[in-house]
Amino acid sequence: MRTDLIRKTALTAAGLAFTGGAIAGPVTTAFAAPSTDKPAAASQGDRKPSGERQLGVRYEAQPNFYYCGPAAARNALSVQGKDISVDAMAKEMGTTEAGTNSINDITPVLNKETGKADAYHSVEISKPDADAKQTDQLRADVVKTVDNGRAVVANIAGTTTDTDGGIHSFEGGHYISVVGYRDNGAVVRIADSADPNTASYEVTVEHLADWIATRGYATS
Repeated sequence: MRTDLIRKTALTAAGLAFTGGAIAGPVTTAFAAPSTDKPAAASQGDRKPSGERQLGVRYEAQPNFYYCGPAAARNALSVQGKDISVDAMAKEMGTTEAGTNSINDITPVLNKETGKADAYHSVEISKPDADAKQTDQLRADVVKTVDNGRAVVANIAGTTTDTDGGIHSFEGGHYISVVGYRDNGAVVRIADSADPNTASYEVTVEHLADWIATRGYATS
């Protein structure tokens, strides 16, 4: 059952079981990787004619069941060429075994590590289901943020289906990064720290908005 924006949101044991079991330790890999002679953010070239842009992520899986918030922030910041300890971010976010309280605990850390006090702000989708205006705003926010060379971090809960038919279920809550889009933002790419076997997938922006509903996201 979904809760409000300030509810603690650890990745639950049930969510881990659904995604293939608990994670014994961090796994690092890359997808949509930038070229080696440029920083990650700077390497993302012009938007493609189809309205597509993907950021290079130095992906790392979360090391335990409750570090999804720090891990999502760490993966998001990696697109800017930053490599920051999830332990350090967890301390700043106040993360415990109960999780990270809300997106409002993550946004200040993203700003600090980005080096700009106003690089990110939090947006809440307070209703149980996102309406058309909120979905359109999310789409615009993803496009703007990704075009600025940054990733969106979202606090989600419940179950959704990706564009390949895969099911992703986090009934107790979870954090993910949004690291790209296509079709002018109609479809977005997710970096998910829960399971390295499903590190990257795409969902429609409508599904993402409903996944975020009752919670919030950090965006430029």
